[in-house]
Amino acid sequence: MRKKGMMIAVLCVLAVPVVILAVWAIMSPGRIRTYEGEKSLSEKFVMDINGAPNGFFINSKDTDNPVLLLVSSGPGTDDYVFTDKYKDMNLEDDFTVVYWDYRWMGIAYKSNADSDSINIDNLLSDANAVTEYLKERFHKDKIFIMGFSGGTHIALRAAAEYPEDYYAYIGMAQCVTDSGENDTLMYDFMKSVFEERGDRKSLKKLEDSVINLDGGNIKCKDWFVYVNLLHDAGGGTIKDKSEFEGITWPILTCKCYAVTEKINYVRGMKMYRNTPLAKETDGFDYRELIPGLEVPAFFISGKYDYNCPWELVRDYCEKIDAPDKGFYLITGSAHSPLWEKPSDTCKALREIKERTING
Repeated sequence: MRKKGMMIAVLCVLAVPVVILAVWAIMSPGRIRTYEGEKSLSEKFVMDINGAPNGFFINSKDTDNPVLLLVSSGPGTDDYVFTDKYKDMNLEDDFTVVYWDYRWMGIAYKSNADSDSINIDNLLSDANAVTEYLKERFHKDKIFIMGFSGGTHIALRAAAEYPEDYYAYIGMAQCVTDSGENDTLMYDFMKSVFEERGDRKSLKKLEDSVINLDGGNIKCKDWFVYVNLLHDAGGGTIKDKSEFEGITWPILTCKCYAVTEKINYVRGMKMYRNTPLAKETDGFDYRELIPGLEVPAFFISGKYDYNCPWELVRDYCEKIDAPDKGFYLITGSAHSPLWEKPSDTCKALREIKERTING
């Protein structure tokens, strides 16, 4: 009887991960949102661009609407999972929205990925090819390009390199500089929050994570430790949510990815941390590198975003030379205003559309 009981206990233990995996598979059908309507469109596919696989999620309620190419964050992080998680975001009411998983990331990840090919020059060439494909497919002379967070490295440079292709450049959670100026604003925000909470443990972690530079600025020792503290302070990916709540959980629970795609998603994210691109985006300051654009430039930031501090984004908007420009500060949002405060952010994007196409 004792042996029988032990066998049953072992079988139960072994069954638990099987049951969890089965439930996870049921929750992960790999489907994206769809719409009714003759001119609506919902597609998820991978296609070859310049010899490398690229992934696409396309949502539109009317394909006559302008095309908005959303260059995903990270770089190397697909953002459609947030659209799946935060369903009140209905940007496809006003645009044909194209979420681009650039080479070897997201649904385009493969175990034989050529990580050495992931560099600025290749990604700019890919962005140009993707833009030409979208213009031809949807019969448009121009499209909008919007970079989100790490994706602004690619989108901003594409707008500078190929201005004839775009109505406007839109930077959401714009990366402005990789310097002590950025880290100091993050530090000041976190210190203020932790002091107000009386959180001595987090204050100790914060002080241990930085180096004091000449001139009063701060430089973080380890970006990932620093960002984890930022999530604890409420200024991370989603306001007042931990990194697990704001990033990991949406990936695990999204319906737009099947289980194997979710595993590859994470593998692609990790791979992108060790590519030529990762080194090429060190030490930048776009106020000096790209001081002007030949197309209108608009910037959208969350008021609690200290991953890409909104004060720096506003400063860049004030300094950039462009035919038209504007800065939108979304209250109640941190790093992801399009999903955290979709109504306010979509209103800003509608204004940008009208201002550039009809203005």
